[in-house]
Order: sequence, then C-alpha cells, then structure tokens
Amino acid sequence: MATEKAYKLVAAQEGISNGVAKSMIDRGLVYVGNKKVMIARGELDVKTIFRVTKVEKTVPIFENDDLIVVDKPAFVNSDEIERQFKPAVLLHRLDRETSGVLMLVKNEEFREKAIKEFKQDRVYKEYIAWVEGIMSEPVEVDRPIVTQRKNNKAYSNVSAKGKAAKSEFFPDIVSANKTKVKCIIHQGRTHQIRVHLRYIEHPIVGDEQYGGRRAKRVMLHAHKVNLLGMEFVAPEPKAFVTFQ
Repeated sequence: MATEKAYKLVAAQEGISNGVAKSMIDRGLVYVGNKKVMIARGELDVKTIFRVTKVEKTVPIFENDDLIVVDKPAFVNSDEIERQFKPAVLLHRLDRETSGVLMLVKNEEFREKAIKEFKQDRVYKEYIAWVEGIMSEPVEVDRPIVTQRKNNKAYSNVSAKGKAAKSEFFPDIVSANKTKVKCIIHQGRTHQIRVHLRYIEHPIVGDEQYGGRRAKRVMLHAHKVNLLGMEFVAPEPKAFVTFQ
C-alpha cells in the first residue's frame, strides 16, 4: 500500500498549500469518514478521501468608537480574529473550538475601564454547552482553579492552591444521555467552564482534554455578555440547535 503524509494528501485533494492543509488538520477540520484526522504528519493510504469542514466567517455584531464585538466561529484562534480587526486588540479570549461573543477594544481608556469591570465581577457572561450525562437540577460550583502551561498548551484543574472561581449551571434540554445547559461564570479563569463541568462529572461533549466524548467540536458557545450597560448576543449555532 502506497502511503503519504496526511497534510500532503489533503493539500493535493483540496488544491491548497501544504501549510494550509496542515493548519486545517491541526484545527480539527479534516475527517476520514466520521473520524477526525489527528496527526498532520501521519502516514495514510494515498487513495484516502478526506472530508474537510469549512470554517464559518467571523461576523461583527456591534461596533462603536470603543470596541468591536464579533461572533467568533469555532476552529479559529482569538489571535487570528485580532489580526483580522487591527488595530483593535482582544479584551478577552475564547478557546479555539469555542464560538460566540468575542470583544476587541479600540483604545486604552476603554480597555482599562472594561478590565476593571471584569476584575470586580461586574460582567455578565452566559454560555451554552452540551454536556455528558443527565443534569436534572441547577448546580453551582465554587471551586478554585489552578492553570499550568506545557508546550504552549494550558491545562487547568480544581485545586485548593488555585484562584477563586464560581460557575452556575442550569439544565435546559435533556436528549439521550446528554444535557444542554446554560452556564453563567464568575471570575473567568482559563478553561473554567470545562474544568468545573468535569469536576461535577458532566464534561462537555467534544472536550476530550477534560473527559468528553469525541465530537466535531467542543460544544461550548459564548452566548451573551453584558458589559458597562451594553448587551451583546451571539445566536446559538445551528450545530447546537440540531444536536440531538
């Protein structure tokens, strides 16, 4: 059987550069059947047919003299959004596979004012997630989180040595052995929702890093943010509405 590196095969099939093909695999956008291609340099049969998921466009949902708010698609790094909307800079970040409300600021005065709101827990942050198992009642998790970084990758855990973090989870829809939940977070530590949901044994579907089953994406969406009297809403993605 003749083989070739996965990214080279994808590049040839899609008519794109090797670099773009490798990036697509690294983002989790390339499948063989229903199985995600995990290693760009892995050897595969040269006859392999790939299915490539297209990244949705970044849609601005609000703009004024101080900030730009966008509906970030899944599979895009926050830094890429920042480069797209220069000279505005990120006020906060969303994980690569998390979609939804992402805010960028245009001036230092507003950035400092907004950061003060975040630090004093005066920013309302509401997410939607599909989680493993059946959550029948609201749950509050008030557990500190510690974050470690290794090879430029963050990994967080509940730990008494960590920083204060509180999350509230409200079940919405139960389907089979999974639940759609509304998540309201305070503080906003790295991977807070993901870690707190794993802590209560309801990891997010698609979040393999924290115990969820494999899926097309991490099923987490930043739905609504209230900041300084302004409300920003990113509509629920189709993948969430149809996910049963």
